Amino acid sequence: MYAFFCIFAHMNSDEIMTYSVETLIRGGIILYPTDTIWGIGCDARNREAVERIYAIKERNHNKSMLLLVGSGKWKVGNDKRPTTYILSREQWRPLVGDMVADNLPAADGSLGIRVPNHRFCQELLCRLGAPIVSTSANLSGHPSPQSYAEIEDELKKRVDFCVPPLAEFLSNETRGSRIVKIGADGSQTIIRP
Repeated sequence: MYAFFCIFAHMNSDEIMTYSVETLIRGGIILYPTDTIWGIGCDARNREAVERIYAIKERNHNKSMLLLVGSGKWKVGNDKRPTTYILSREQWRPLVGDMVADNLPAADGSLGIRVPNHRFCQELLCRLGAPIVSTSANLSGHPSPQSYAEIEDELKKRVDFCVPPLAEFLSNETRGSRIVKIGADGSQTIIRP
């Protein structure tokens, strides 16, 4: 980990952003700050990268991951707390089209989507021009980290790039997002408050 900080300590925030996007374009996996807790992610269009995340986390495929999308793509409600919306295939398909690898939606075709109110994530989404997979930065079954320092070293070694925990990138939120399932009739069911 010391070598990581020596290599990237000289990079400014724009260079870190550029390197993060280049890593995603190459099919790599990044560990990055989000509007909630730290996450790992990839270009949501890349099937092989999605598979790598399942392997990195030692996660079963029946536990789906979510998408982060740019603010220009979609907005539901006026939630002050970061909120992930679970949408059926018929609901999310018009919003993101073919920009989702076939191994990303849940078995029933549903998909979680969140619009992060977070400078780093929005810039990353804008520069990539595609949704990003987001899942908590922990091995399956282990606690979700509330800070960069709590992320397991083993996980850090498995990704292609760890975004440094610069103060300007961090969120004050230490919980996962609210999760709300949207019914076909527009009804909302709170899965996680």
